[in-house]
Amino acid sequence: MGTAEPAAGSGAEPEWWETWEAEAERRLPPHAYAYYASGAGRDVTRDEGLRDWDALRLLPHMLRRVSGVDTRTTVLGTEVATPVLVAPMAGQEYAHPDGEQEMAKGAAGAGSLLGVTTWTASRFENIAASGAPWWYQVYVMRDRGLTAELVRRAVDHGARALLFTVDVPVLGRRGDNNRAANLDPTVSLVNLESPRAVPREEVQMEPDLTPDLIGWLHEISGLPVLVKGVLRADDAKVVVDHGGAGVVVSTHGGRQLDRSVTSASALPRVAEALAGTGVEVYADSGVRRGEHIAAALALGARAVFVGRPALWGLATEGAAGVQEAVDRLTAELAHTMTLMGVETPAAFTPDLVA
Repeated sequence: MGTAEPAAGSGAEPEWWETWEAEAERRLPPHAYAYYASGAGRDVTRDEGLRDWDALRLLPHMLRRVSGVDTRTTVLGTEVATPVLVAPMAGQEYAHPDGEQEMAKGAAGAGSLLGVTTWTASRFENIAASGAPWWYQVYVMRDRGLTAELVRRAVDHGARALLFTVDVPVLGRRGDNNRAANLDPTVSLVNLESPRAVPREEVQMEPDLTPDLIGWLHEISGLPVLVKGVLRADDAKVVVDHGGAGVVVSTHGGRQLDRSVTSASALPRVAEALAGTGVEVYADSGVRRGEHIAAALALGARAVFVGRPALWGLATEGAAGVQEAVDRLTAELAHTMTLMGVETPAAFTPDLVA
């Protein structure tokens, strides 16, 4: 990403989210902006993630009713006003003093759903007070007791599903900019029964993220478990075989394995592999436009998660900025649906992408 620039090859004025990013960069401490904006390695996957969504072409229907275009849908049975969901992101307190609490208010105002990271600095009860439905993003740690305590407390405060993130057995090799952005030498675990800050070296991630953890997380929570970070069809089938309720096709915003395939390129194969299983498919990483969202829905996604645009909104206008980011994308989607001859998210089909 980086500072606001015209869309690749277009010569056009910066898009709204690029302008917001530039404003966020001006407002944020340099180390915080670097942490949010950077990707892994040389940022190849981060940058190609957006370009691959841009490269998709839509094949619209004509002679269809579109006077009743409606973006409402359900995600694992939860009703939302839009298939634009807010991705879980760490370090939100550097963008706004109230972090996820403010992000949740913005998501609620837009009728959306919020992903809440393990590393949130906001208490679950304060996030839940916003009224936004939320899913808890789980990083399984070597200390399973610590992981289980956080999961159970998330359940106690209204989490509706778990986002089991599997693409971080170790942190990606981040660039020089990002290595300077360690934000804090401690990890805030405010949602433990006895809240405390823990030195980062003591919070060790579990490197062996095996399929049995899907069942373990479901057993200790009673919640549906989605697996986030899947890019292969065969891995998606493993999720089904082990009781997963959903898959998020994701490159972690291009922050983990540089030069991996992008979400846009991986989504069709994953969705095809899961067709007919009842397992819901989601996508994130590089989604910036209504046309991107329409393409994702046509290619098999139930909804998309959006990260950095919501974060730039949080940094510049708090909850109002988050809501505006989601509302803008939803309005762009509704406009695109009207031009494509599609009245509801459920009416998208693969043939609408050329």
